[in-house]
Amino acid sequence: MRLSLFSFFLICASISARDEQPNILYIFTDDQSVRSVSAYEKARPWVSTPNIDRLAKSGVRFTQCYTGTWCQPSRASALTGLLQHRLDSIKVTKYPMASYDPKKLPFFPSVLRKNGYETACIGKWHLGEDVGHGRDWDYSVIWDRGTANGRRNSMAYYHGTLVRTNGGPREPLAGYSNDRFTEIAEQFVRKQLSKTNPWFLWLCYPGVHGPYSPADRHLQDYSNAPDAKVPVDIFGPRPTKPERLKDLTRWKKDKNGDPLKYDNLVKKYHRAVRSLDDGVGTMLAALKETGQLENTVIIFTSDQGFAWGQHGLQEKWAAYDANLLAPLIFSSPGKIQANTICKEPVNGVDITRTIHSLSQTVPAWQMHGRDLSGLLNDPSSSLTEPMLLINTTYEYGNTVTEHLENKNYDIFKRRGLTAWMMMRDGPYKYIRHFDEDTIEEIYDLNKDPEELNNLAVDLKWRDLLKRLRTKTTREIQKKDGNFVQFLPEPKERY
Repeated sequence: MRLSLFSFFLICASISARDEQPNILYIFTDDQSVRSVSAYEKARPWVSTPNIDRLAKSGVRFTQCYTGTWCQPSRASALTGLLQHRLDSIKVTKYPMASYDPKKLPFFPSVLRKNGYETACIGKWHLGEDVGHGRDWDYSVIWDRGTANGRRNSMAYYHGTLVRTNGGPREPLAGYSNDRFTEIAEQFVRKQLSKTNPWFLWLCYPGVHGPYSPADRHLQDYSNAPDAKVPVDIFGPRPTKPERLKDLTRWKKDKNGDPLKYDNLVKKYHRAVRSLDDGVGTMLAALKETGQLENTVIIFTSDQGFAWGQHGLQEKWAAYDANLLAPLIFSSPGKIQANTICKEPVNGVDITRTIHSLSQTVPAWQMHGRDLSGLLNDPSSSLTEPMLLINTTYEYGNTVTEHLENKNYDIFKRRGLTAWMMMRDGPYKYIRHFDEDTIEEIYDLNKDPEELNNLAVDLKWRDLLKRLRTKTTREIQKKDGNFVQFLPEPKERY
């Protein structure tokens, strides 16, 4: 009985001390499309993610979240609030490795630390050997994809993962990585009960990145589900797309002319998602049991989505919703509206700016993101600035401008795709590529959500094309995007 009373008073004291600044649990998965979460309309009908759905019912669910373009720059933007073209502090050395110079630009958790937060990072790291322990993180258990053990550790998404605890040497993480990172995160949350300062935890799951390896308990999930529906344009042709995308496909055909092993791959991917859903359930239970749920803001998202045959693709990178749209949920009981939907287009740097607002801290530098607090209070409202996203492949910061100025366009190409910039303006999406003699793209997402009909090749939409081109250029310049003046002239095709 004495222990119960002590625990009760400890919980009350902890909640009282943290009443002004909430705890923040930021769950960040990998390559997880909105189609993999059953709470989203785009999900396949047989998908089941009950715990993520429960989180969605407790907060605001964003349907148009473009967190990032691919794994590494998405994480860099999440830690800085800046789009890729402005990140001079990060350089790709030999992929997947990168170098990071905190003197050029720190990561925002260092600001939270200075404002009373205990900070922690658990899970996947993708920004080099400097994991920021003691500068950004008070506590860290990080899989840094380092090169010490070569490709084995680089690709150890689910098994055989080597982690660094508090910046120390790499040591084996026994077991299934998604589950183990959940266990470590749960332990961290429970230990915070005895402390008075608020905490920020960035929980970065390595799943559901390929090669997909579901947990043993989920190997038979969806076995009786209907075959996964194949996108209509998986093999093309796509007459209104840019030339390199007209007939591009990542899929081989079986003897019947269907995409080889399509259903098997899609279901394997969704089985791997199930452990992420389990992790969300475990974290929610831990917060509730320790009395911390009421004073914790939970953010759930992914670094970006993943295409499964749409436009012939099987990856992120491209500027289409199928490749990019990720789930985004904000939840805080009694503080954020429950079971509401927001359709406003948002991105990863918006999340970073909003974390500052929620934590009542002032950003230490000018960020590109927009504060989403107004949308959390009124999900039907709109933001005054359009949503921008930029993919400059392996290039960051000033090198983007340098390569464009020197007309080194090949540096921005990868696997038949190229760099691009994108803007959402109402129902329209505008795309411009960093490539010579390439047409622009415009899609009316209300009428054409699958982005099959490029309006930019139709003369009757020429005025809209000019307006969106001008507006996108202007908005990017507002965000330090001087590189736009050196972009190759787009090709017009009418």
